[in-house]
Amino acid sequence: MNHIVIMAGGVGSRFWPLSTPEYPKQFIDILGCGRTLIQLTVDRFQGICPPENFWVVTNEAYVDIVRAQLPGIPAAHILAEPAARNTAPCIAWACWSIRREDPSANVVVTPADAVVMDPVEFRRVIGNALAFTASRDAIVTIGINPTRPETGYGYIEAGSLVDGEIQAVKAFKEKPSLDVAQGYLAAGNYLWNAGIFVWNVGTIVSCITRYKPGIAADMDRIMSGADVASVFPGCEKISIDFAVMEPASADSLVYTHPASFGWSDLGNWASLHDKLALDASGNGAVGPVRLFECSNCVVHAEDATRVVLQGLDGYIVSLKNGRLLVCKRSEEQRIRDFSKD
Repeated sequence: MNHIVIMAGGVGSRFWPLSTPEYPKQFIDILGCGRTLIQLTVDRFQGICPPENFWVVTNEAYVDIVRAQLPGIPAAHILAEPAARNTAPCIAWACWSIRREDPSANVVVTPADAVVMDPVEFRRVIGNALAFTASRDAIVTIGINPTRPETGYGYIEAGSLVDGEIQAVKAFKEKPSLDVAQGYLAAGNYLWNAGIFVWNVGTIVSCITRYKPGIAADMDRIMSGADVASVFPGCEKISIDFAVMEPASADSLVYTHPASFGWSDLGNWASLHDKLALDASGNGAVGPVRLFECSNCVVHAEDATRVVLQGLDGYIVSLKNGRLLVCKRSEEQRIRDFSKD
């Protein structure tokens, strides 16, 4: 009765030129390991549920890519969004569809583009969360034990222990300033919000119906046979955090499972650098790359024949489909601007 929902509609614009709107990062072997990010996402859930219980929600432009990379997932379980409406309608559509097939389903929702370095520990944590939600009207969000005062993630304020390792949630916190993040780290009960959710399908349908009745009504119309292309673009554009997690937390329905399994949302080149094997000078590279007198660089050029770099310190170098980026790591927040025509 376990089902996995993979959200795979993002465009990954911060990873240009490696990631483009036509072929975004979740479909790329960004770690140079022979598996794309969405394939790695499926891999880490092996043993949690069978292939026929996986679901992918993606942009309609990416359906053929999903089918090619994940041939074991039923075609009917690849839900093609005709418009991007943020995560609440995306998750609602998947969960209403799951309920139609399996009214007693236990569900994990995960992004397609995160990285987990310890899949064995990941499965243990997910198993604990699924056991907790199987017989309770509860939502579990996976909280990552922070290793630094990170300003790029939202945080979960954890409360008292409830069951095993699972704790109550006091509050969700937006991305903090550095001073605030340092305070969170010192306090010891704040976790990074990984955006991985576990619930039974009855709980999430009930919550969306209670907190966002308009979205629930739209899903009921789709399940009754209405054309997705005429209904979905009119759904309220809102994240699952604002639509469900915050009001459900106020109603004491939300819990967290602290975890340490080498997670990263892999949202930018800095996070990729942290996950690559580094040489003695702090360089991480994917592809046929040779570095001379270089330090603290991240290089991705797997489709090149040969790349030789000399004398660079603290640079991003990426080559993909004839597009070349050479950028200071300290300026990577400008990559979206650099990629514009």
